[in-house]
Amino acid sequence: MFMIWHHHGHRRHHRRAHRHGFGPWGDRGRFFGPGEVRLALLSLLDEGERHGYELMKRLEERSEGTYRASAGTIYPTLQQLEDEGLVASEERDGKRVYRLTDAGRAELAQRRDTVDRIWERAEDWGSWRGFDEPEASELLRPGLRLVKAAIHAAARSTDPDRVDAIRRILERARAEIDALR
Repeated sequence: MFMIWHHHGHRRHHRRAHRHGFGPWGDRGRFFGPGEVRLALLSLLDEGERHGYELMKRLEERSEGTYRASAGTIYPTLQQLEDEGLVASEERDGKRVYRLTDAGRAELAQRRDTVDRIWERAEDWGSWRGFDEPEASELLRPGLRLVKAAIHAAARSTDPDRVDAIRRILERARAEIDALR
């Protein structure tokens, strides 16, 4: 995805991809796997009652802006959760407010490992913010060349000390770059 954006030189394509749940690595980087949106919503409702728009904003916040949920994804999923008895809703001040039911809490408890992985991934994806800035494209090619050289050098070596030396070089380079912030 990033390479396509870089090649064509316009940001609109990149933003559209993020809106549809794609990350910096394209289609392989789909933010949610099958059934994960519903678990994320259950998890957010476990924190307290919310209306649909609040849930959409919380999903975006939890992914540090990487995933932007659409109404066309969230509301049908909330309706499905309500049909399954995992969520209940009521009209309040002109807005439909959703809350977790006991069955929803039980479902969430059963799938806690998956939910934890979803939020860990959200945190990881959030760390890629700024990837759509022009400066990032200037660094991508030399960064990938560095990784390629390290992998090739390690793959050709049977000496574990050499692999450790390569790892230390990469860690030093990262530390030097971090120090520039």
